[in-house]
Amino acid sequence: MANHKSALKRDRQSKVRRLRNRNNKSRMNGAVRQVEEALVAGSEEQANEALKRAIPIIQKTAGKGSIHKKTASRKVSRLTRRVNRMQPIA
Repeated sequence: MANHKSALKRDRQSKVRRLRNRNNKSRMNGAVRQVEEALVAGSEEQANEALKRAIPIIQKTAGKGSIHKKTASRKVSRLTRRVNRMQPIA
């Protein structure tokens, strides 16, 4: 355990940040899960709606620093590709 005043503060800050990051990531993973569930169900409309809700959540998570911006971009790209592949070419 830390002994110096600055180290004690750093420990408190890291605990708060860890909880904040975990909350942000959990929210993002829930949004991604909803897209994947819609894909498994085979519903194009639900998948598109879930994707529209998930993209801003993923980008906000990156904006807050909980995940890297390129990780967020990769997640959005892969989800979008999966949703688009499900749709028939018109």
